[in-house]
Amino acid sequence: MTETVCVCMATYNGTGYLREQLDSILAGLRPDDQVVIVDDASTDGTVALLETYRDARVTVYRNPKNLGYVKTFERALSLADRDVIFLSDQDDEWVPGRRDLLVEALRDRSIAAGDLVLLPDDSPLSSPLTGRPWRLAPLPSGGSLANELRLLAGDAPYYGCAMAIRREASELILPFPGFLVESHDLWIATVGNTARVLAHVQSPVLRRRLHDANASAPRPRGLRKALQSRWMLLRAWREASRRVAAARRLSRGGSAS
Repeated sequence: MTETVCVCMATYNGTGYLREQLDSILAGLRPDDQVVIVDDASTDGTVALLETYRDARVTVYRNPKNLGYVKTFERALSLADRDVIFLSDQDDEWVPGRRDLLVEALRDRSIAAGDLVLLPDDSPLSSPLTGRPWRLAPLPSGGSLANELRLLAGDAPYYGCAMAIRREASELILPFPGFLVESHDLWIATVGNTARVLAHVQSPVLRRRLHDANASAPRPRGLRKALQSRWMLLRAWREASRRVAAARRLSRGGSAS
């Protein structure tokens, strides 16, 4: 049986690059896949642009007020009803073959993350710590303490726009922790790493566009913000450990309390 895919996209004032992104997504999907788009109360022509698509695979929802990208992605994920969920920003381009590459990576894993390259010339992303090409390291066991430490140190290139999730994994991922105000992608990676269900696809699955309006800042942040982010990730690791332990107790017929 062929597995179906739902692409979850969050939009906000995205008319600049949205059409190129959505066209690249639809070109890579199959007829029984779907695209769930949640618009976060855009004030430009984003919704009007989306309404020009007469494709039955595309469904658009609108937040009644601006909630921020983390809550918007959370809502999109909760609306997905296909076997595999892809996350998508509004301003990148899919690499041809991405769909099947990530679905295959989920054959024996529940969460997959791929590498990405940068528009317009497919140059590699640079590590904010070393300046060298920033790529995912091999991860044969589905997760490790060393990988979690790289994540906490800010040296693991996890981007939601390059991720795929089996729908059953959303039971661990959702709801997002209340303290999560950014980096939903690092939360998802933390869950996958903690549960040992994470796969790395060491080839590009996305062409990323860097610009001033990216939700993920292309430049290093100040010390205070960096420390706040690390503390949030430590809390995420603790919460992921709690959820994974509870799920394992339930699978053995025990109590989740």
